[in-house]
Amino acid sequence: MKVLITGGAGYIGAQVVRSLMQRGDDVVVLDNLSRGHREAVSGARLVVADVGDRQAVRTLLADEKPDAVMHFAAFIEVGESVREPLRFYRNNVFHAGVLLEEMMAAGVHRLIFSSTAAVYGMPEQSPILETQPLNPINPYGWTKRMVEQMLADLSVSAGLRYVALRYFNAAGADPDGRIGESHQPESHLIPLALKTAAGHRPAIEIFGTDYPTPDGTCVRDYVHVSDLADAHLLALGHLMDGGASEIFNCGYGNGYSVKHVVEMVRQVTGSEFQVLERERRVGDPAELVADSGKLVRTLGWKPRFNDLSVIVETAWQWEQNRRY
Repeated sequence: MKVLITGGAGYIGAQVVRSLMQRGDDVVVLDNLSRGHREAVSGARLVVADVGDRQAVRTLLADEKPDAVMHFAAFIEVGESVREPLRFYRNNVFHAGVLLEEMMAAGVHRLIFSSTAAVYGMPEQSPILETQPLNPINPYGWTKRMVEQMLADLSVSAGLRYVALRYFNAAGADPDGRIGESHQPESHLIPLALKTAAGHRPAIEIFGTDYPTPDGTCVRDYVHVSDLADAHLLALGHLMDGGASEIFNCGYGNGYSVKHVVEMVRQVTGSEFQVLERERRVGDPAELVADSGKLVRTLGWKPRFNDLSVIVETAWQWEQNRRY
């Protein structure tokens, strides 16, 4: 089948591009390369343009006639969204609206959307079910929540069928070392800890040690990027088989504290790097852990890398031999 992937030069999008191409699908990537990397696209056709460029999107849909679209193109840094909310709403919401309008006009009615656990805000229970109330606490979470609502409305008014995958903490790298995490600037815990272990940073900072968790630091559900890619392929198969619109959590149901992750990085790398404890950051929930039972039951998702040590080891291999 033919798949158009927006943001396919980014961390998760590039992994999905590679997985689709490995099984023989025809893949076209739309990415403005503001945060993605040309080298990560794995030989797929790359169109360098912004998803908010209506004419570029219209032309691409007309020329390629994709069976489905996967939409990854978005800004993701929570702190940046707090500092520059209008920039996030323009890129994540308004540009998604352009894509959806042009898809409906072109008769493309299948979409897989890259969503986030940030839509839950401060969850009422853990692990989190998809049915929990949605109450984002930062602009990033609200942008994803707004697009989810757009999708739900279009499924009623225009026949759109979609799958929204709510990621928890994507982590790790492709086991063969071809694709890994490379954000500029980097703000995610595991790559920051690995950069510190490699001597590229003097220390790593921990934000908040007084949360109501076993060791006082935030607890998160880390899911390997290759398992996330598998979830996207299953979601695509679901839509191609005529499946109804769905929303799924993507996580393992295992929570690891910041201190636990730091210690795992020390074990894997053999480096006793410096850790600095700082005050809490605004908008950080104490715990975000997924209940992904619906994804397992409905799509048959079978995670292959549900092990924090494996996640860190693959990320460490990437950090030592990174290609971009």
